[in-house]
Amino acid sequence: MPRLWLDASPLRDSTAFRRLWTGDLLAASGSQFAAVALPYQVYRQTGSSLQVGLIGLAALGPLLLGSMTAGAIADAFDRRRLLLASQTAQAVGCVFLAVLAASGQPPLLLLYLLAAAMAFASSIESPVRNAVIPSLVGLRRVPAAAALGQTVDQVSHIAGPAVAGLLLAGFGITTTYAAGAAGFAVAMVVALGLPPLLPVGEAVAPGWGALMDGLRFAGGQPALLGTFLVDLNAMVFGMPRALFPALAAGTFHVGPVGLGLLYAAPAAGALAAALFSGWVSAVVRQGAAVIAAVVAWGAAIAVFGLVPGDLFWLALALLAVAGAADVISAVFRNTIMQQVAPDSMRGRMSALHIAVVAGGPRLGDAESGVVASVTSVQFSVVSGGVICIAGAAVLQLLLPALGRYRRPRPGPELRVPALED
Repeated sequence: MPRLWLDASPLRDSTAFRRLWTGDLLAASGSQFAAVALPYQVYRQTGSSLQVGLIGLAALGPLLLGSMTAGAIADAFDRRRLLLASQTAQAVGCVFLAVLAASGQPPLLLLYLLAAAMAFASSIESPVRNAVIPSLVGLRRVPAAAALGQTVDQVSHIAGPAVAGLLLAGFGITTTYAAGAAGFAVAMVVALGLPPLLPVGEAVAPGWGALMDGLRFAGGQPALLGTFLVDLNAMVFGMPRALFPALAAGTFHVGPVGLGLLYAAPAAGALAAALFSGWVSAVVRQGAAVIAAVVAWGAAIAVFGLVPGDLFWLALALLAVAGAADVISAVFRNTIMQQVAPDSMRGRMSALHIAVVAGGPRLGDAESGVVASVTSVQFSVVSGGVICIAGAAVLQLLLPALGRYRRPRPGPELRVPALED
């Protein structure tokens, strides 16, 4: 019988992974402060969901550029140095945002530029962090490590927005940005204690050729390609976070504290799913699990859009259900990617993975904002959830390899000798 509780053995058995995991928790929490404060600031200045959605659009190009660049570099150089550089840049970005907020009402262009710069820095950190995990814990523990990574994401998505909402209500935007900078600074201190994280296997020369090799590899793996596309579908059409400020103000009338709860609710459900994810290592049909989770996500979002304004608790519960489905999808998508890609390719595959995970919601911000501006906030949310479900069905027809993907039989482990504890 598979275990139910979260498998924490990677934390127990690998000092390097434990330090990597702790630094990720600190950095992710700092990032969430800025992720809540910036849309709140833009909505307060403009009253426009479209302007809030444009934050994601402004960040999309730098995010994609940064993640793809980082993927090739991470397969060639010490990944610890890239991690530190990324965290430093994000800390500086939070400081600049705090200074602008203290100055009054800064030009929107400056806010968009800083959102783009921080997205670029963040897109470097995530592929680097993801690429080293199999070498730290071994392939057999990748599902457990992925679930532990999801606990970081979801704890930060719960605590970060909730605390950010309290900081915004009690101390203002400037303090919220400053708290984000402090989180990144502490994460940098933790990362300094990591050993060198060099790629395993044949060295890769960074550049356009390495990037194209990565794209060709992904295109030749239908199940892997399917994980990217099904998540992109879910995040573009089924992620209504750009509408949260409008929903908090105009539908639920809950103010900045309620806004923080809207941002935190999906993560609360995701955290619950991650904490009870001990069973994931026993799942054989991992591709089918991804598709089922995406359909559940879309259904929960569609129903969320129909909730009346006096049932705020129900809206939060549905967002939590959506978050639980998303974390299951994320665990298996990440696991499939780590199992299919060799270590010499994991930086570039992690970059593609992160480009979709981080870029999809930003496209979704723009999509939901545009649809809401020409129809209504409610229509934008509901239609996005329905399209998400339909898109998953279409992708299953076009790429049946994803639905058929099964966990490979256990083979010999490959770990970095210098990092074994």
